[in-house]
Amino acid sequence: MTAPSTAPQSPATTPVLAEVVRSGFVEGLHRGSLVILAADGRVEYTLGDPSLPVFPRSSNKPMQAAAVLRAGLDLAGERLAVAAASHSGEPFHLELVRKMLAEHGLREADLQCPADLPLDPVEAESYLAAGRGRERIAMNCSGKHTAMIAACELNGWPTETYLDPDHPLQQLVLSVVEEAAGERVAAVGTDGCGAPLMAISLVGLARAFRSFVLAGEGTPERRVADAMRAHPEYVAGTRRPDTWLMRELPGTLSKMGAEAVQAVALPDGRALAFKIDDGATRALGPVLARTLERMGVDSPVLARLADAPLLGGAAKVGEIRATVGGAAA
Repeated sequence: MTAPSTAPQSPATTPVLAEVVRSGFVEGLHRGSLVILAADGRVEYTLGDPSLPVFPRSSNKPMQAAAVLRAGLDLAGERLAVAAASHSGEPFHLELVRKMLAEHGLREADLQCPADLPLDPVEAESYLAAGRGRERIAMNCSGKHTAMIAACELNGWPTETYLDPDHPLQQLVLSVVEEAAGERVAAVGTDGCGAPLMAISLVGLARAFRSFVLAGEGTPERRVADAMRAHPEYVAGTRRPDTWLMRELPGTLSKMGAEAVQAVALPDGRALAFKIDDGATRALGPVLARTLERMGVDSPVLARLADAPLLGGAAKVGEIRATVGGAAA
């Protein structure tokens, strides 16, 4: 499948979602597009053009996890959560992935994700201080790759080519993405972990998260949503916004993706998705907090999400400030 013919909006026409304010001076802008869906699935609010295709990056992981369940792999609880994770590389993450590899007769060498340091900077420093280097199991997608290989083994599908877009597993992923998003995949690329990456619109991404939250009990989609919401620390990590949000707002499904993508579904079926054009993940928290506030969410976790200070001489001298809705907050 070729790249989408529709080019991204130019920075001059994409609205500002966040400002970079240092010492009272706006020194930078983060532009992007955003969509909010009402509880009945209607598009309720937009900024920019959320109908244009984007690569959701790791926000696609719930759909990838649902695909391995559809392929017959029996995962639940923490194991299913880490299969849908961009984990931080904390010791409990790596211990669980090692257990999963052993349970399915796999080795770390079977993983085709690249060797990496833990995603969390604190864990990366600890890793290096302990004399360890980049390893495949430390890569944030190692749980997903373990589940994918295990599903292939179960079905007798080739494991050496499990990342090929034409592989039966990846074709199943594509069908799950299209079904959940309610639209055709606009392009197929390669994600940072090497897995095929399906482009959909932000409207489709929000619709997909909504469909997982509202899916019937026992369906692959609902099983993924339930596992992620019950074990959010395995989806992200102890110092990560997705964990905070799912822990503090019970029933909420949240997953960020690289290049500043975020998708969230609330338990009543309302959903949001946005992308910061320049890929600056530092703007994710403030924009997410402001969008949830606009949706009527009232929780102390919003202040934690919105806290994005700028430092000068080790002191706070400014912040990343969301402008969703036209007014800074």
